[in-house]
Amino acid sequence: MDWKAFIAETEGNINHLAKDIPTTLKGFGQMGVAAKSEGALSEKTKEFIALGIAIATRCDSCIGFHTRSLVKLGATMDELNEALAMASYMGGGPSIAYSAKAREAFEQFSA
Repeated sequence: MDWKAFIAETEGNINHLAKDIPTTLKGFGQMGVAAKSEGALSEKTKEFIALGIAIATRCDSCIGFHTRSLVKLGATMDELNEALAMASYMGGGPSIAYSAKAREAFEQFSA
């Protein structure tokens, strides 16, 4: 999968949806800003949590968004692999398959 193209397409689709339900998307965006703000946990830690949930729920677009954010936040491949090991442990076989997708996305966004 071309993760950059996939996420660009997804963002385009979300932008179209935002025109139809702007209040909902604005509220979702505000919730994201609040949830990711620095506190007891760093934004990077919160993005790793979000990635684990994305893997568990098998959400390709969520995997793309959160791996891209992790790259921007300076996550390393070692950190990613440890998070993927935990997500795989918690979710079994399906999470291993989606962890592999997340690793591929991380490599592409890092390039």
